[in-house]
Amino acid sequence: MKEKTIGIGLMGLGVIGGQVAKVLRAKSSLLGERAGHPLVLRKIKVLPQDLERPLAKALPPGLLTTDEEAFFNEPGIDIVIELIGGENPAFAYIKKALASGKHVVTANKEVIAKHGGELMALARKNRVGLRFEASAGGGIPLIAPFKDDLVANEIQGIYAIINGTTNYILTRMAREGMDFGQALQQAQRLGYAEANPANDIEGTDARYKLAILASIAFQTEVKPDDIHCEGISRMGSADFRYARELGLAIKLLAIARQSNDGIEVRVHPVLISQDSFLAKVDGVYNAVEVEGDLVGKVLFFGEGAGALPTSSAVIADVVSLVRKIAFGGINATSESTGSVKKIKPMREIRTRYYVRIRANDHPGVLAKISRVFGELGISISSAIQQETFRDSQTAEVVFMTYEAAEQALQDALGEIAKLDVVAEISNFIRVENI
Repeated sequence: MKEKTIGIGLMGLGVIGGQVAKVLRAKSSLLGERAGHPLVLRKIKVLPQDLERPLAKALPPGLLTTDEEAFFNEPGIDIVIELIGGENPAFAYIKKALASGKHVVTANKEVIAKHGGELMALARKNRVGLRFEASAGGGIPLIAPFKDDLVANEIQGIYAIINGTTNYILTRMAREGMDFGQALQQAQRLGYAEANPANDIEGTDARYKLAILASIAFQTEVKPDDIHCEGISRMGSADFRYARELGLAIKLLAIARQSNDGIEVRVHPVLISQDSFLAKVDGVYNAVEVEGDLVGKVLFFGEGAGALPTSSAVIADVVSLVRKIAFGGINATSESTGSVKKIKPMREIRTRYYVRIRANDHPGVLAKISRVFGELGISISSAIQQETFRDSQTAEVVFMTYEAAEQALQDALGEIAKLDVVAEISNFIRVENI
């Protein structure tokens, strides 16, 4: 009996879409063998301007269309790969594909983070598959291990460096003493940061990815708005100097923890020990440390972005779907997110803190500041005067606290800022024991 050919429709011919199109055409025989069925790229939905791309001109003319209806009406498409990016119109396209009985593979972190529950329910209703491995870790396998390899575990914690742009910027600031603006400009020159880098440097990209990972790991729906998020733009070169003296490193971490009183999900800069593995993850590399009750700690490491790693994850999802189609097991790819769990508000989070303050260089100043901390139940582990500025007669002081509640720390900073001996609260960074 002749094998069923699996038809593929691709939406998007940008950096990632173009690479996926190349792989599907160049490795069609190999992928067909590994999937168990021949794979054929039947149609590519592009924007009018995409028709001028060199790759578009090299493809057969009948393969491309700028018309949405022509794409969805193309006969023989079994799997739609969505690589347009952004929330709209990608969300509408994914819904349309699922509702029409087509399986979907996407790398769209924003859509999955915001609408994953709805889309998975739609996929189950129509008995089709929805795969999104590339949405969270790019080329690093994360979704499949959570669903399959770690399924026997109760996931207790996720600690992740999942944005290469911010990790590159922080690496340059740490190694070369650059200010934030200088490091960002270098990242932009090298193509690691967009002309408008807001989604990266403000933590939004990491927030989307953490929403996806936490939803799957904790079997509950975590929305991006549930996640406390801070970026790296307030980090200064002084913070890196002082961190080194303290044996610490600064990283932007996506953190998710589960306990009896709920789950915490947050993205923000942290200070971690220089001896920890995550402190040694530099440049554009990503790493995700997962802690399970049975397996203990496991680590996923690699290039989280870029055309080649991301296309690897997308094609892997396609092949996995084809294998599921062959054995009639598609429903297993669109599981429920499970029960609703309490998400702890940020004010209840407890951690240690680093606080950098510029204050008058006079006797008694440290005592006044320390008194405020003490009145709000925050114990000081150390207070070190780091630098004196003679022109303004001020000094920079770094306080390290013991574990305290976030609300208490924020209240303390508000009161300290009102002191007449304080020029400014220059920065504060949470300290994590990983």
